[in-house]
Amino acid sequence: MKTLNTTLAVIVLASSSAAYAAVDFASFDADGDGAITMEEAKVNPQLVKIFDDLDADGNGEISKEEFSKVQ
Repeated sequence: MKTLNTTLAVIVLASSSAAYAAVDFASFDADGDGAITMEEAKVNPQLVKIFDDLDADGNGEISKEEFSKVQ
């Protein structure tokens, strides 16, 4: 069930990308440090909802590799 919820949230995130021009890593990595923090993710409520699922290593940040699951 968790996988289904994550998949649905990823679809919603991708489909809501029109509001943000594109769903790409750089658009969320505001400080350009190569990771998306929860603070940076807050620009998109759908990303906040799936943040913990995408943060596979549990370090509190989403790497470019982890984010690639969205695309």
